[in-house]
Amino acid sequence: MTERARPRMAILGTGAISQIVHVPILAERDDVTLAVVADADRAKAASVAERFGVPEACGPDEAVGRDDIDAVLVCTPSHLHEAQALAAIEAGKHVFVERPMALDAEGAERLVTAARTAGVRLVVGMPHRFRPEVAALRSFVAGGELGRLYAVRGSWLTRSTRVQRTSWRHVRASGGGALLDLGVSALDLCMWVIGYPEVARVSASMASEDFEVEDAATVFAETVDGVALTLEVSSRYFAGEDRYYARVMGTEGSGSLPPLEIFRQLGGRPLEVTPRQPRPRGGENPYTNAYRRLLDAFVRTVAGKGEIGLPEEQIRLMRLVAAAYRSSSEGREVKP
Repeated sequence: MTERARPRMAILGTGAISQIVHVPILAERDDVTLAVVADADRAKAASVAERFGVPEACGPDEAVGRDDIDAVLVCTPSHLHEAQALAAIEAGKHVFVERPMALDAEGAERLVTAARTAGVRLVVGMPHRFRPEVAALRSFVAGGELGRLYAVRGSWLTRSTRVQRTSWRHVRASGGGALLDLGVSALDLCMWVIGYPEVARVSASMASEDFEVEDAATVFAETVDGVALTLEVSSRYFAGEDRYYARVMGTEGSGSLPPLEIFRQLGGRPLEVTPRQPRPRGGENPYTNAYRRLLDAFVRTVAGKGEIGLPEEQIRLMRLVAAAYRSSSEGREVKP
């Protein structure tokens, strides 16, 4: 594929993530052309395209097959991610795919292999990696400033809301469930901060109330180096607001977020050494600002001005997720 100074992009899917993040951020950039918004519901695609000033709307297959498109962003329901991303890769397009990139490790590996063979970029929607406070915590861990790690904990709890009607998120075959919907991101955050170590064993418990998928999950894993990882996710959390956090503990210090707080043992007692963090510009919240940074990196790498490595760690992540489901189903500890 010939690299253009101003890449032309198509977005597949017009759900919340597209309308809140992808379409408005890309539509306002002057170094990329958001040429097409695509959805199986063409009327909805046309409505979103008109609202954001995107020139054209069409169906997903049509968008992927166009010769004038350099990159495709897959923002459709989870069970469509792998097939649509693979079709775009095979058509020679660079691909941004929302998480999870596939429903299992085998699917993730197929995408990575296809992208490597085709020589195109493949980026996964993990915006937390582009949050300054997450990068700061990761640098403290990587530099050994917290000592030998012994525990990391993550959580994403969303408030319970009354479900008016079921959707793909409530169907197992479509990739629904709290662990896939929330846990994949929270797990990636924890694993990325500590350097994606190999996991030795996994134990998990899940709960479901009204649907065939879990609406709460607790996962315990241990790395080969003895770091205990605990994850807690729920889509029926009863509280005043959602809860999203991560905590890392070591023999010489600890760190947690949000907000970022880092303590180290200095002179025999713990002292706060939290670095100052930049504030999001233009009144953005940290979530949309992180997505802006991630999309900026994607645009630059598509234009040949930067490089993002293939997301091979996502294969290991999905093996961990599969092990958690297997552990919960069989009621025992398992190996990934």
